[in-house]
Amino acid sequence: MSEHHHHHDHSGPIAIGHTAARVVVGLLTVIGVLVLLGTVLLWPSEQHIDIPLPMQNAGGGAVQTEAGTVVMQDVGPCGSASIGKVFVEKPEAPRNNAYTCQRSLIDIESGPHKGNKTLFEIPPGPGQPDLHAGDKIRLVRQTDPSGTPMYSFEDYSRGLPLTLIVVAFVVVIVVVARWRGLRALLGLVFAFAVLVMFLLPALLDGKPAIPVALVAGALILYAVLYLAHGVNLRTSSALLGTLTSMLVAAALSWVAIEMTHLTGLSEEQNTNVATYLEHVSITGLLLAGFIIGSLGVLNDVTITQASAAFELAAIDETATRREVFTAAMRVGRDHIASTVYTLVLAYAGGALPLLLLFSVAGRSIRDVLTGDAVAIEIARSSVGGIALALSVPLTTAIAVVLARPFGRREQVAPPRRARHARN
Repeated sequence: MSEHHHHHDHSGPIAIGHTAARVVVGLLTVIGVLVLLGTVLLWPSEQHIDIPLPMQNAGGGAVQTEAGTVVMQDVGPCGSASIGKVFVEKPEAPRNNAYTCQRSLIDIESGPHKGNKTLFEIPPGPGQPDLHAGDKIRLVRQTDPSGTPMYSFEDYSRGLPLTLIVVAFVVVIVVVARWRGLRALLGLVFAFAVLVMFLLPALLDGKPAIPVALVAGALILYAVLYLAHGVNLRTSSALLGTLTSMLVAAALSWVAIEMTHLTGLSEEQNTNVATYLEHVSITGLLLAGFIIGSLGVLNDVTITQASAAFELAAIDETATRREVFTAAMRVGRDHIASTVYTLVLAYAGGALPLLLLFSVAGRSIRDVLTGDAVAIEIARSSVGGIALALSVPLTTAIAVVLARPFGRREQVAPPRRARHARN
């Protein structure tokens, strides 16, 4: 049979059983059709959502921002009538010397008042910007009740430095990983588009969180895996393992949130959502975050396991399924150990400011760990870790069946088995 010939070039396709291939391809096709159907059914409607109060300007509309540059910065008497107003040359002098603060003369560089100036007076204190001459900033443009244009500090302008960082990231990825790296970046763009165009609007539309997150996650996985690693059975086995592990992560996330009564209201942004977007479920947001957050590590582990199984099967075509599975699992166990550290430390790093505050609050470690804010990160890490660990044997088994399909007569020579036993 053609399936029994040996391949000396292991970069080429590996002989597989037609039945195993048809089963995997058939399953992924059915799942893909269901995902597309789910996308259509859960697609957000063209609803109009009022801008939440904290994000409105004085007129109730969206906040308008303009570009500006700090052209002069000093410390001196405050109280000028020109604060935030538009002028051409110099601001008005303060009426008295009651107090001092940082004074910033700002050159407005975009919008209807481009070429004019405005003045900021910033009292010292925590959370206040520390501006310096030459700083590029963003200005909020509003009007007061009398219709006079007013400007205030919004944030630092990060467009150019962020662009340079992203360009460096893209260049390094493409130079090192070449075409595969470029395809991975395209997959990343697609993933971001799914989140912005489907996941967030669907959650905002009040659609159920778990189906929305699963459909969005599946769309991302199909695109990212096949774009980065090619359309082949190796990638398909990783995809099937990742999709199954994502279902496990979704179920575990729901159980964890229900058991621990996590609310998410310890985080300010969640409280704002609950206050101003009452139809959006905070629990649903937590669930969606748990599911989407697990995709990165799952994708990493499953593609590694699939590649390991196929490579091991290609190197030794006389190895049995059990031998290939056992060898690939040794790789997987090492990967689990390192990835669990990555998963937990990434969440711990994000929670450092919170942990710092708790460390000086004088509360017991038990209260700190079981509080809503820290408990969310513990539950998220645990759910991701369980799904990660289960994805390794699952994906390895799928990949081994494809690399050493059932129904194929295995070519195992007794002397070679004896050598394996001695090793």
